[in-house]
Amino acid sequence: MEAAMQTPQRFSNRAVLVTGAAQGIGAAIARQLLAEGAVVHAVDRNGTALAQWLETQSPAPGRLFGHVLDIGQPAAVRDTVATIDAAGPLYGLVNCAGVLSPASLLDTAAEDWLHTFEVNVHGTFHVSQAVARWMVGRGEGAIVTVASNAGLTPRVDMGAYCASKAAAAMFTRCLGLELGRHGIRCNVVSPGSTRTPMLQSLLDDNADATRWLIDGDPARYRTGIPLRKVAEPTDIARGVAFLLSPDAGHITLQNLVIDGGATFA
Repeated sequence: MEAAMQTPQRFSNRAVLVTGAAQGIGAAIARQLLAEGAVVHAVDRNGTALAQWLETQSPAPGRLFGHVLDIGQPAAVRDTVATIDAAGPLYGLVNCAGVLSPASLLDTAAEDWLHTFEVNVHGTFHVSQAVARWMVGRGEGAIVTVASNAGLTPRVDMGAYCASKAAAAMFTRCLGLELGRHGIRCNVVSPGSTRTPMLQSLLDDNADATRWLIDGDPARYRTGIPLRKVAEPTDIARGVAFLLSPDAGHITLQNLVIDGGATFA
């Protein structure tokens, strides 16, 4: 009888910080890293949601920690990162926290525009800078920012989100260019439509919504998904884990698009 396949332990006892970890893609990434042996520091602004998610996880003594943090607050970010790193040096960072407020650009409220950038761009900057400063002294580390294929192609009623994800992706690649000499790799993963609470909020319980995503909508300039399916959070988590891992040891400044071919043009 063949031995059961085991999950590779690519992060055995290596500490990784994951933002936006209470649900969706962030939660899937945290689970994937745990399964691969990492010490996971799960960060989210929503303390209630984070506590509920932590309760659903299998016991992982000494390997799973929750931290309530608003990544838009630079001083709080620096303090939290310093505390985490002091408990065990951070090998990896996944920037996954994100918000989306759909609206046409002419109807986007100034506060919604600013909040989108506060989380998706400024938060990514604050956390990446704080973590990278600790990594530099050790000459090792990997950072992955979860952006979006919407940062690569224009979308109707998603202008603020598209612009913020494009900014976060370019920031990460520029950071990688600066940190390469310190042995730190920085990459981007850009998901397409993925079965998450964020996507569900956009679909508004429309029974035909999944078909619309897959088939495309010429009126909204969407081409559809060639693989004929919406991604699962685990699809994205596996890509993130690869780019964080030693298997991607000579990959940096890259943007891995995981969208079933939706933005092939």
